[in-house]
Amino acid sequence: MSADSVRVDGPIGPLEAIFEGPETDAVAQPVVAVICHPLSTEGGSLHNKVVTMTARALRESGVATVRFNFRSVGASVGSFDHGEGESDDLAAVVAEARRRFPGYELWLAGFSFGAYVAIRNARRLDAKYLISIAPPVGRSWDFKALELPQCPWLIIQGGADEIVDPTKVYDWVESLQGLAEPPELVKVPETTHFFHRRLMDLRGVIKHSIKRYLPGA
Repeated sequence: MSADSVRVDGPIGPLEAIFEGPETDAVAQPVVAVICHPLSTEGGSLHNKVVTMTARALRESGVATVRFNFRSVGASVGSFDHGEGESDDLAAVVAEARRRFPGYELWLAGFSFGAYVAIRNARRLDAKYLISIAPPVGRSWDFKALELPQCPWLIIQGGADEIVDPTKVYDWVESLQGLAEPPELVKVPETTHFFHRRLMDLRGVIKHSIKRYLPGA
């Protein structure tokens, strides 16, 4: 496995990112996944444990991964922009990922606020697969106005989430069942927002769910 810490040219300045190849014992796939972290103003970063475990599960499945800091976090310049500027940050990182991995499928993933950013940009960035972990339905962001993805989509929600109301997520997912590509919902019982003591369960859910969507499957 190779890891490369880089500065990506963002829309208002450099963005901190880590590009990592698949695990050495995995069958490499022509896929690069960009992962978005939780709320910047509440300590979210590319080092968040849910983000790093998501990346690990993907790399163990043969996927190259990109974790990055939104503007205002770590070495990424700028100020928090409620998802607007962060969408532009994601687009810049995706462009760099495509430059480094030409011809690869783009997958997007996000946790909490990062899930919202990934969802709202999946269609315009032509993502081929989407992973949404604890999407913040019912909080500060308008999920009803989203341009919804047109790709296979995995949503993972903890049943004991103390930050995102699981019932609101379940109801929202139910409202999406009429889509041409309705999302797959995986409920993880007795699990908090940050998957305390359940990170290995998260890893297992991701690895199991993505198997049939890997190009080499």
